[in-house]
Amino acid sequence: MSYPNQNPYGPPPGQQPNYGYPQQPQQPMAPYGGYPGGPVPGMQPQYPMVMPGAVKAARVLLFVLSGLNLIGLVLAVMGLGGVSKASHDASTYAAADDITAMNVGKGLLIAVIVIIVIFTATAITLALQFANGGGGVRVGTIVFGVANIILSLCTFPLGLVHTILGVLVLVFVSKDEGNAWFNRPRY
Repeated sequence: MSYPNQNPYGPPPGQQPNYGYPQQPQQPMAPYGGYPGGPVPGMQPQYPMVMPGAVKAARVLLFVLSGLNLIGLVLAVMGLGGVSKASHDASTYAAADDITAMNVGKGLLIAVIVIIVIFTATAITLALQFANGGGGVRVGTIVFGVANIILSLCTFPLGLVHTILGVLVLVFVSKDEGNAWFNRPRY
């Protein structure tokens, strides 16, 4: 049995024991995982040095979404050509109501083409900014994912792939490792 004054592993004489609580560091920790002078050698930083797998997957899915959008753009432009030709052929034989319906269909198709172009450009821009982007890229990707999901639910049977990919992008970017990647310090 050892007495408190004879314990070789206890505190030095004249100091209070800390009763199992760790001592606080003398200098405050810097937000990037090191001390104010810089990271401590041998200490693991608290931010990722390489892009995490979930963030890489979200980036790839954004490129896949933009590729699918480009395919849809080609089909929409081909459809616009078909509507335009049908409108021209029917103009001499059809009634005024049919011509108005053709023009409304043509206007809707042009609106769809504009939306596809906007979504494609946004997906490519966000995916290219993943390597060096900050919190704004993450927020933009989350907003893009939500908008993609909402728009693809409006065209449900055809937009099912876009819905699934939009949900995956949203989940991968919203994870903690995605947050750590986009909020890391940049030198």
